[in-house]
Amino acid sequence: MRFDRLDALRGIAIVWMTLYHFCFDLNHFGWIKQDFYQDPLWTWQRSAIVSLFLLCAGAGQAVALHQGQGVSVWGLRFWRRWAQVAACALLVSISSYVMYPQSFIYFGVLHAIAVMLIIVRLTAHWGVWLWPLGGLAIASKFIAADAISTAATLQFLNEKSFSILGWISELPVTEDYVPIFPWLGIMWWGMAAAQWLLANRAMVLTGGIMPSVRWLAWLGTWSLTWYMLHQPVMIGAMTVLKKLGA
Repeated sequence: MRFDRLDALRGIAIVWMTLYHFCFDLNHFGWIKQDFYQDPLWTWQRSAIVSLFLLCAGAGQAVALHQGQGVSVWGLRFWRRWAQVAACALLVSISSYVMYPQSFIYFGVLHAIAVMLIIVRLTAHWGVWLWPLGGLAIASKFIAADAISTAATLQFLNEKSFSILGWISELPVTEDYVPIFPWLGIMWWGMAAAQWLLANRAMVLTGGIMPSVRWLAWLGTWSLTWYMLHQPVMIGAMTVLKKLGA
């Protein structure tokens, strides 16, 4: 059983992400001129979009466990979905390498979700402790950045192989970067919030939605498919328009 309200929230994230990527592609083809890597208008939007996706991912795991979809991390349904996410993450790395060989995506949002899904499922029974742990996970990123900037012995954490942790003082050169810390904290909060709501205010999640926004819930059920297809479609269309002299 799917929860329309949670799917609709995920649908909002998808629409926002699509609009963001549409603007990013316009910039890539030279039709607008924006700094997506430094301008707070775009960097804060990116953080908000990723946060919304990860909150939904954490909440989704709480719902899955609540509905008995495997009482442990070893459930077949969980691993089937995990394999889909992991395969798509690999495809993202390959396709981004073709377009951006110097800054390809080696640990983006799907890579992070694949790793954090396992961690979140294994820690689901920690209950209220997920709240402070989430805060600690977020804070650790900033604490580590300060420590690394002043300790030469910790510079190895800035290397690509260790940067997936997120304990860095220098951002890596990549088109999408979603390290485990601080983002695991956001997914933990999504799990904790949904667990609390299911135990105390279930209607917040299980209630219906207005017919006018049902399309958002439909979109939310196809989030991974949409994520994988929207950029190739938009980039393909813009490439054709560019060649036609638009």
